[in-house]
Amino acid sequence: MFTGLVQACERVLKRDGSRLAIAAPVGVDDWVIGESVAVNGVCLTVVDFSDGLAFDVSEETFERSALGLLGAGDRVNLERAMRPMDRLGGHIVQGHVDCVGSVTSIEELKGSWVFRFDVGLHGDRYLIDKGSITVNGVSLTVVHPDGGCFDVAVIPHTFAETCLSELKPGSTVNIEYDVLAKHVEKLLAVRP
Repeated sequence: MFTGLVQACERVLKRDGSRLAIAAPVGVDDWVIGESVAVNGVCLTVVDFSDGLAFDVSEETFERSALGLLGAGDRVNLERAMRPMDRLGGHIVQGHVDCVGSVTSIEELKGSWVFRFDVGLHGDRYLIDKGSITVNGVSLTVVHPDGGCFDVAVIPHTFAETCLSELKPGSTVNIEYDVLAKHVEKLLAVRP
């Protein structure tokens, strides 16, 4: 489980078939084979850390996320899995991408940015005004949801410390809807 609070923004070293290698954050030296790391919001397992962080990515994951579009030099958001004693500063994030969305616009305001995303009409039911959403692994708050589109406000700290600053209109992003909303939907669907 993750919180959506990005801990590092690092460069992709290479993609060789199903193997994805990413630069390890400076100052972190306690990596463990088998640990979970959210890479742009996708939960992946560390399989080697001798030369950066290496992950094996399944075809299913490439098909359901935007990881297959990554190439050497691209920057990605990284978050290590939450420990039981950590604060839950963002929201509950599983690292299971629900869909791929796109950036439709970015507006710079005085001291913040407004990003607009399109996830299609199929995702509209999960877009709750002031509800939680994860975009490329970043925990954000939905604003003005309408017809499969929504805004998020991004403060300078988030803009500087994540890879959101590198997005442009047309950029593809990984989207994870709030897991609580998905569970409520499932439970209500089976009611008699």
